Amino acid sequence: MMKRRVFYENIFGAKSLFFAGLAIMPSLVFNTDTEARVFQFLFFCILVWLCGKKVNPIFTFLTIFFIIAFNLIIPYGRVLYSVGFFKITSGALQAGIHRAVTLEALLMLSKVTIRQDLKIPGAFGEILGDSFRVFSVMMSRKNRIRGGNFFAAIDSLLFELSGEDISNPDIQITRTKPVGYVILALLIVISWLPWIWIIF
Repeated sequence: MMKRRVFYENIFGAKSLFFAGLAIMPSLVFNTDTEARVFQFLFFCILVWLCGKKVNPIFTFLTIFFIIAFNLIIPYGRVLYSVGFFKITSGALQAGIHRAVTLEALLMLSKVTIRQDLKIPGAFGEILGDSFRVFSVMMSRKNRIRGGNFFAAIDSLLFELSGEDISNPDIQITRTKPVGYVILALLIVISWLPWIWIIF
């Protein structure tokens, strides 16, 4: 894992990763096909692993489970299964899976394309970069959040981050290597393949 992480940090620059993420994001957000979004979610999970970063399967599963469960509260579509007054319907189930997979796919994509050394020029870029760095730090420490102390852990983490300097003014800027640009271009093309699948 450490070798993959070193390769990831040395071959790609933060800006190139960020703009690659922007190029990939519409392929997910504007994709209306649930099966295609599932494919993209799994693809992004593989990318996270290839980058040497960790994916908490329990946290991911629970997030998907609860989003689907909340969507099932309002049933619509064909009834697939019922227990008393509770009904599992095709429309609510598909909508829940669609939303849950979309959220988790965006989180996985952010783990790959947003790094703490991201610097965007200009005042707005500085604010945006700081926001992304805070998000990146929070994602790297989300394993500390457990079901039993969910709200207390989030509050503690936010309080801890408020006292830290995450601006990284002296951090070394990594430039994307030529092979890095080739890999990013390939990843963008693969991410858009579900659109071709839907069209044909």
